[in-house]
Amino acid sequence: MLFTKEYIQELKNATTAVLSVCDTLNSDTKCISELNALLPQNSTNKVLLKAEKIFISDFIFVFSKVKNLSESSQFGLAYYYDAIRNQHFANENEIESLNKLVTTNPFKSHFNKIIQSNILFELDQSRTFLLNYLKKNKHPRYKEIVTIFKVFLKLVCVTEDQNNNKLDEILGIDFKINDVIEISDDSLEKVLEELNGLIGLENVKKDVAELVNLLKVQQKRTKQGLKNIEITLHTVFLGPPGTGKTTVARLLGRIFKHLEFLSNGQMIETDREGMVAGYVGQTATKVDAIVEEAKGGVLFVDEAYALSQNALGNDYGGEAVNTLLKRMEDFRDDFAVVVAGYDEPMQIFIDSNPGLRSRFNRFFHFDHFKPSELFSIFELNCKKADFIVTEEAKEKLKDTFELLYEKRDDSFGNARVVRNLFEKCIQKQANRIVTIKRVSKKALKTLLEQDIPEPKETIEQVFYKHKNDE
Repeated sequence: MLFTKEYIQELKNATTAVLSVCDTLNSDTKCISELNALLPQNSTNKVLLKAEKIFISDFIFVFSKVKNLSESSQFGLAYYYDAIRNQHFANENEIESLNKLVTTNPFKSHFNKIIQSNILFELDQSRTFLLNYLKKNKHPRYKEIVTIFKVFLKLVCVTEDQNNNKLDEILGIDFKINDVIEISDDSLEKVLEELNGLIGLENVKKDVAELVNLLKVQQKRTKQGLKNIEITLHTVFLGPPGTGKTTVARLLGRIFKHLEFLSNGQMIETDREGMVAGYVGQTATKVDAIVEEAKGGVLFVDEAYALSQNALGNDYGGEAVNTLLKRMEDFRDDFAVVVAGYDEPMQIFIDSNPGLRSRFNRFFHFDHFKPSELFSIFELNCKKADFIVTEEAKEKLKDTFELLYEKRDDSFGNARVVRNLFEKCIQKQANRIVTIKRVSKKALKTLLEQDIPEPKETIEQVFYKHKNDE
């Protein structure tokens, strides 16, 4: 037998981690635009490819350098491909079927199609593509992304003789998998500068500043041999989606590291699906695995209230909460948990368990972005991607953001809505100029009023989608 339930769970966790970091890269418009610009021209590819699809090129590069790849390795790539194409994870309860599947000719044919369909990415057969770009451009999360990439590869890139020790050499990476993730020029001052540079979030910035001051004084008291009260790093983030909760959680990890309250400072993101299994005894295993990955840093649990909102009698959300609480106690000196979600459901969630109430007594409130802040976020997207906006287009955008803010509800996506609108504007601009034979550099980077969707159209799309999601 090739696979076990435990292996499939590990593979799911590793794949989820890769997809999570890809989601972060996708929010970096400049990064995605530049990556796509490096790809071979393909007339059928009118939409920017996202990071999770570009990452396949790096997987295939490594696979091409390893001799005697096992069927487990072929399954690993097919598993990831299925996850991004069909949003599907193989069922760990169907182990017998999965073990039979990888030996069949249809599966081998499917694996070969995956390789062949991505041949366009083989720009330079001497190195990885996406990782090399991140390293060359000194992306601030490069080392963290490499570590997550390597965790996945160590799990799936196995040879028939079980010898995959040359992975570091193949990747051309000069640090080991268990090394502490760090950015050489990072500092507390730099992190706080990044925080204060974020648009809006004034209440959150104030709360973080007060927490930093408290931790600094605690640090000084410790050095003077004075006693300190126990300060919990565990925090509740309250607010609607798209307001920067994930970004702030990542900054908090780095802050806690620089103040020597955490050893590594990495941030690992998860949700109910990443913590709760569908059968007895495995939820605790899933929680333990993700806590192990987050030890020394921050575990960010998005929409945490979902852990206590399933009405099914066989739900294991409570088991996940209790296991997490136990690990928070076990690793209290080097582990922080941030739980996030809408205000009211999160308040109910915290009150649902005495252990949660006692460990989470710090609350950060994230408000909807105001119209002027939504416009500033749009301008920031433009700046990152080398676009400029005419005055007429700006006025149209401001009208749009005024209407969006006026009609906002708890599920309004804030910065996510802005990003979607920005991509729509780029698409409309492309349709306008694609037939121009001699298009100037200025025309390529300018968004005109006609490239901005009508405010009413945007309102209908945003809130019609919300109604369908409910």
